[in-house]
Amino acid sequence: MYSRTLFVGCILLAITQFASAQELIINYRYNTTGPDSSNYLSFRSPIRYVGVEKDSVDSVSGASKFKSTTLFSPIQTDMLGKATFPAGVRGLLLFPVASDATRIEDNLHASKASNGVITIEYVHRGVAYKISTDKNGNIGFPRGGFLMRTIGYIEGHNPQVISKEFAPEGDADSVDWKKVWDPHIPSGREIAPGVSAKTSGIQNDYGDLTALFNWDGTLHVGYDESVLTIAGSLKAVKR
Repeated sequence: MYSRTLFVGCILLAITQFASAQELIINYRYNTTGPDSSNYLSFRSPIRYVGVEKDSVDSVSGASKFKSTTLFSPIQTDMLGKATFPAGVRGLLLFPVASDATRIEDNLHASKASNGVITIEYVHRGVAYKISTDKNGNIGFPRGGFLMRTIGYIEGHNPQVISKEFAPEGDADSVDWKKVWDPHIPSGREIAPGVSAKTSGIQNDYGDLTALFNWDGTLHVGYDESVLTIAGSLKAVKR
């Protein structure tokens, strides 16, 4: 009993200290149309030594130069491993530190409506993600415009196999986004003959609502001449 009480107490103390520390600050640039040496991801976190300055992709290894992929992991979960960060946003942030082939394989694209709303969509490992801003280009945490839906699966690295209900050619490149986000298309459909993976319904991509804390705040998204920019700060708030 004592050890369990002590364990819980340590967790609560850590959360309190974590939440009262500095904010998570993000600065990002990504060209959605092709290779660009000016792409980068910068972030500074409340966790000691967890942050990078203008990380980009290593052309030789195809991985991030300053290990953003690994360093961002503690930000996206709490101490119990529960997700605290939208999976779609986390994936989006890592495009500048991945090879340009990832953009193509995941069919990343962005658009800006006449009213100012920016929409970003891509499909990674069979899961489609949609991130939508408000009219001012802002996405709010923890419950902003974050959606996800399983529409395919992947074996190994690539290519993805996408249900022909959402992609006529059965691949990521032919995804029909209007169908993906159509709530009238039911879940639980077979993706490919003989494969156990099924499609899902549309889900909110808020992370785990039972996590010990959530990120709160606003990130501003810009989209100009095919270049996405993301900047802002988020604060860890104990639940």
